[in-house]
Amino acid sequence: MRVTSTGIKNGHWEKKFGKHGHDFIGGIPALSVPFAIHHPPERTKSFALLLKDSDAIAVAGFPWIHWLAANIGHENVAENESRTTHDFVQGRNSWGINFYGGMTPPDKPHHYDLHLYALDKELELANGFSEEELEKAMAGHILDSYILSAMYEN
Repeated sequence: MRVTSTGIKNGHWEKKFGKHGHDFIGGIPALSVPFAIHHPPERTKSFALLLKDSDAIAVAGFPWIHWLAANIGHENVAENESRTTHDFVQGRNSWGINFYGGMTPPDKPHHYDLHLYALDKELELANGFSEEELEKAMAGHILDSYILSAMYEN
């Protein structure tokens, strides 16, 4: 399995997906990143994702979670799909919201990792689930995974 994004140019997430963009809700960047999943395992029933900034540990004390989603049933997720579809469930991120919350590195450029998981079933999760609940629900059901990493400038 491989994952690509048209939102990455020269190893950097486009500015519109974070604090340098123009789409905000309550001061939080809200335009979610697009991505495509290539060659998932044959038995894949759904996908889950986690978008994380591990560089945030130095300033926040923990990895900052920007997006959690599960039960994605298609291989191409469009830009802004976090807010335009109800085809999948979304978890509560570090912003405290149940949709994509964009990239806002406070001190220097950060690496943002989009973790994608191909699963052999849909997960029994409701909107607002936590990272821990996602990990527990996925245990024993991950067919393949991929990490797509790029920088975002502060």
